[in-house]
Amino acid sequence: MTYSSADFDSVGGQPIASWDLLAMAQRRKIDRLLDGAGVTAGTRVLEVGTGWGELAIRAAARGAYVHSITLSEEQRELALRRVAAAGLSDRVTIELRDYREVTGKYDAVVSVEMIEAVGYAYWSEYFAVLNRVLHPGGSIGLQAITMPHDRMLATRNTYTWIHKYIFPGGLLPSVRSVGESAREHGLRITDDHAFGPHYAETLRLWRERFDARGDEVRELGFDEMFGTMWRLYLAYSEAGFRSGYLDVHQFVIVKDPSVGNEAV
Repeated sequence: MTYSSADFDSVGGQPIASWDLLAMAQRRKIDRLLDGAGVTAGTRVLEVGTGWGELAIRAAARGAYVHSITLSEEQRELALRRVAAAGLSDRVTIELRDYREVTGKYDAVVSVEMIEAVGYAYWSEYFAVLNRVLHPGGSIGLQAITMPHDRMLATRNTYTWIHKYIFPGGLLPSVRSVGESAREHGLRITDDHAFGPHYAETLRLWRERFDARGDEVRELGFDEMFGTMWRLYLAYSEAGFRSGYLDVHQFVIVKDPSVGNEAV
């Protein structure tokens, strides 16, 4: 139930991927981001974008206190059930809330592949909020799918098949745009882990499992047109990562002491 790239073991720079290894690789991805953000026992964590709750559970299992926000009632409901089943309800709060409405201060902020849905016009506001809610000395763990900067500039105002059917209003940032948006609001990147080939393998596994369980998909009420669209999306995305046109990064971001952060 984790809809973002896994981080597999590698040999010679190539990920070792199989369905049996996917869950472990997804947890490794989460743990690496939590490590980068310095999440330990007692850490107060803001998670921007709940997903289905796995990151909140793993952070709380470390002894952290997690405030997770989402705009999806379905995700919140299932994530709360999973948190309760893990016996961590006393450490995790999940709210239906826009990230711009968050108040308070946190030792760490984590967000996995949510910035892609924010939209180009709101990147500045997004990083302003991250700066506002982060305690001095705290860290942000941000995972993002990226594209080359020149292509991002050339396509930011286009309307594509992906916009129409998959991610309305979204845009993939570039590494440069993440850095510039962060600096604009008194933040700087201190670590950058790129693992695009791992996303290609993640997408391959998803596509193969989707194809293998076509009968179950149809029983859920999805027709052949949906199946064709979803296969195209998964294959299209996989090709982007295999070609190197797309990449995925885990950034560690902190307040820049040379900038008047508290005034931002």
